[in-house]
Amino acid sequence: MNRQPDQPHDLLGVGIGPFNLSLAALADRVPGLTALFCEAREEFRWHPGMLVDGARMQVPFLADLVSLVDPTNPWSFLNYLREQERLFPFYFAERFQLARREYDHYCRWAADGLANCRFGTEVTAVRWTGGAFEATLRTAGGERSVRARNLVLGVGTQPVRPAAFAALHGHPAVFHSGDYLPRRASLAHARDITVVGSGQSGAEVFLDLLRTRGQDGTRLRWLTRTRALAPMEYSKLGLEHFTPDYTRYFHALPETVRDRLVGEQWQLHKAASAETLAEIHDLLYEHTIGRPIDAVAAEIAPGSEVTAALPGPCGGLELRCLHRDSGARRTVRTDAVVLATGYRAGRPELLEPLADLIDWDEKGRFRVDLDHRVATDPAVTGGLYVQNAELHTHGVGTPDLGLGAHRAAVILNALTGRTVHPLPARTAWTSFAPAALPAQGAVPAKEEEHHVQSAGR
Repeated sequence: MNRQPDQPHDLLGVGIGPFNLSLAALADRVPGLTALFCEAREEFRWHPGMLVDGARMQVPFLADLVSLVDPTNPWSFLNYLREQERLFPFYFAERFQLARREYDHYCRWAADGLANCRFGTEVTAVRWTGGAFEATLRTAGGERSVRARNLVLGVGTQPVRPAAFAALHGHPAVFHSGDYLPRRASLAHARDITVVGSGQSGAEVFLDLLRTRGQDGTRLRWLTRTRALAPMEYSKLGLEHFTPDYTRYFHALPETVRDRLVGEQWQLHKAASAETLAEIHDLLYEHTIGRPIDAVAAEIAPGSEVTAALPGPCGGLELRCLHRDSGARRTVRTDAVVLATGYRAGRPELLEPLADLIDWDEKGRFRVDLDHRVATDPAVTGGLYVQNAELHTHGVGTPDLGLGAHRAAVILNALTGRTVHPLPARTAWTSFAPAALPAQGAVPAKEEEHHVQSAGR
């Protein structure tokens, strides 16, 4: 259906990462729905700094943009393979997890084909004008405004730089893993390289350095605060934490319990895959055939927290480290640091004109309902929705690609007021709560421990 120039869009998506791209793909087939998705970058790119050779996804290929909601959708990964004439090679490859580079190429294929996606279009500000959101768009040709009844934020997360590295802000030899590939060449003259962070990115960077620098005399070091390099939980029942069932359970818990659980469940969503850890061990083993273990200049030090990072007095860098179990302290001298320290959702500047109309929680975060709609002043009658900014309300499945299509379908159903996509009532064998939970916030203190335990493994 064509939209009249003076009519607002039904939906404006801000940012085009995998989650808003999933929403764009599902919205593309909804008759009568007018949607526009805007992205400041000139093309779709998914973590381009971490598309290293051999890196694979941590979710199966069915966790594409649409399949777990609408497997017949033309924007599915299998249809991508058909159009690329790669169905038979994929069939014979027998790989459930895709190469990261292929997932990125698949998403770019969808983004280039979807008529509702606009790249090179930055949303700089959003305000409520009474009856609709009004967004200011900036392109190479100048600025203009568009109006929409509903707004979905998919602006992504920002790299985290630990406070201990504040004195090295902007230092050319210290950079986040998100910039690893474009900055890797700058490590050519470093003879001592340190990777900080125990998640998948840290493991992939350390593995890539082992492959490319592990036998040229360069000392490689991997420091992590976690006390063990425990692998990502990947048992079949453990993975049921990434289902809509668990999301509903988690959302009903009191805020204090939710905040504690997110920290305790790091192994569900922040650890490295067992396969990557095994590859690191295998490579170290191969490098020491016929040689003693310490012949390889590689150090893996879990339980080691960097408490301060400073320029070295004679060049290079100094990392002041604390061993968390023994309390021992030491100073590590290194030439370069790759910070694989994760990402965090922030408060987008474009929302500042709306800030006073948003019901922030005590920690300055969005209050988000089960439909992923942000709580706002009653004067805002349109829906403000978020994607991947609700870890504190929806749990560990928030950043997981396997729940992306389901969340997009929930949002579409909510903002249209009808069942555009039928969704399953039950998705897990696990009963996360032994009985129906009371209303959010109504769990008595004496019962809180029971509820925490029921979410564990």
